[in-house]
Amino acid sequence: MKRTQRGITLLGFVVVLAVVGFFAYVGMKLFPMYSEYYSVRSALKGLAAEPGIATADTARIRELFFRRLQISYAENVKPEHVKITRVPEGLRMDVRYEVRRPMIGNLDVVGRFEASQAFVGDGGRG
Repeated sequence: MKRTQRGITLLGFVVVLAVVGFFAYVGMKLFPMYSEYYSVRSALKGLAAEPGIATADTARIRELFFRRLQISYAENVKPEHVKITRVPEGLRMDVRYEVRRPMIGNLDVVGRFEASQAFVGDGGRG
């Protein structure tokens, strides 16, 4: 009986390795962007739980928000990306920003992120 060899060839292995390497590289570029976005969302939710936040001064709200972001090392969100508006229930904070990271040569990865949180009632003392 003749036995045939089975398995992947060297060329096939190199191709698979290149594809996996490319996606790992893209993941390394995207992970910090999304990690920062989740830090922004977490800061907004934590701020909404603060007692009396719906009646606080907007400058104080901004200060607390950026203090929370500083702890998370979020560096792409700037004061011009944050908008606080008064709504009938209290306040609403909208954060819209864009992150651009170089990928390969003149190609960039661009992420546009939006998060919004309403500050109503008594914060954490519902």
